[in-house]
Amino acid sequence: QVQLVESGGGLAQAGGSLRLSCTASGRTFSSVVMGWFRQAPGKEREFVAAISGASTDWTDSVRGRFTISRDNAKNTVYLQMNSLKPEDTAVYYCAAARGFGNYRSSSLYDYWGQGTQVTVSS
Repeated sequence: QVQLVESGGGLAQAGGSLRLSCTASGRTFSSVVMGWFRQAPGKEREFVAAISGASTDWTDSVRGRFTISRDNAKNTVYLQMNSLKPEDTAVYYCAAARGFGNYRSSSLYDYWGQGTQVTVSS
C-alpha cells in the first residue's frame, strides 16, 4: 500500500505561484508513475501532469506554466505552478501508479491522495 499526502494548496492571485507537494509513504516509489490531476466544481477530474523517471508530460493548458518534479530520496513529487489563472482553481490530487501505460488516464493510477484546494482569484 502507498499513502499519499498533498500539501501546499491555498489562495493565490492571478499571475502568482504555488507549489504543491505530495509525499508518499508505505513503500519506495522510485519506479512508479506519479501524476497530478485536478477537479473543478461541476467538472470531471482531469489530468494535469505526470512524471516517470526522467520523462514528464503535461496537459496543454498548463504547459509552460507548471513543472512537475520528484525527489526520490524524500519520496516526494512536486507541482510548481506559475502564472496561475482563475481557471486553475480546483482540488488537486496526487496519484501513483504501479505500472506503465496512458499517463493521462486516471484509470492507470492505483493510489490517490485526499486532495488539496487551489483557489486563484482574478
